Amino acid sequence: MTKNTAKKRKRRLGDRRDGRRLRTLDPIMAMMPFIMDNRAGSTDYFHEKIEVTEAEKYIRRKREEGLKGFGMLYLVLAAFVRISAKHPGINRFVSGQRVFAREQFVVNLTVKKKLALDGQESVVKMHFDRDLTAAQVYQIAKKAVDEGIQKGDTDDTDKLARLFAVIPRPFLRFVIKTLTFLDYYGAMPKSIEDSSPFHGSMFISDLASIRLPNLDHHLYEFGNIPLFVVLGGKKTENVLQDDGGIVKKKYIDFGLGLDERICDGFYFSVAFGAFKHYMAHPDELDSPPERVVEDID
Repeated sequence: MTKNTAKKRKRRLGDRRDGRRLRTLDPIMAMMPFIMDNRAGSTDYFHEKIEVTEAEKYIRRKREEGLKGFGMLYLVLAAFVRISAKHPGINRFVSGQRVFAREQFVVNLTVKKKLALDGQESVVKMHFDRDLTAAQVYQIAKKAVDEGIQKGDTDDTDKLARLFAVIPRPFLRFVIKTLTFLDYYGAMPKSIEDSSPFHGSMFISDLASIRLPNLDHHLYEFGNIPLFVVLGGKKTENVLQDDGGIVKKKYIDFGLGLDERICDGFYFSVAFGAFKHYMAHPDELDSPPERVVEDID
């Protein structure tokens, strides 16, 4: 971590292991988890096409600098990590009908050991300090992805899933309900929470890598993930300029499922505007942020 990283606060009564309870929210925002008491019913779906002309140039430069395999996925991850440093509201989550702020930006990603119908699938979990550069984000993410592909279904997440899979259904239902109850009060066992693909800041799916179009993806009721990002394929469009000329530009389809209880529409609009800015000016991600903004008390 660099000197820009916000100082971690001491855990207080009501805080969770994975987040600090926000006690000074606007009254309406504090009431929203009670009015909308489930994640699926609180999800807003957002679609946008993101121009990637400058992003592709940046990706080529990074590969020339030795960042093997650096691609759009890593750039998007770096942009979200940077947004969380400047707009920490996107790194909140709702659990137990309370709103919490997370310290690190935690991302879950599904990887396949091979692109085949019988290819093993696994979920990797990546923890990012919020002051990292694009190269640092790439190093952490690339290592996690490579290990996920090499391990196949032998990492902690898959071991946990296989353990649950052999439990008889009536007992498994009881186990899941018990874990949900414990999670409500922030008492989920650390080993399960650390392995859970349903706990984190964001789940991201790179559909372009498996040649699928974009789609709306729901948020999971179990756990506390408030953002689900879907990256679609690239496409080229002819864009009419003000002078009447035609310019070819490249875009990617971008989809997002957002738990609207974590921040209001204006806040998210500003944060997403920052995301588009970094995609258009990715060089800014080569330096750490001037400061890491802490969320409200």
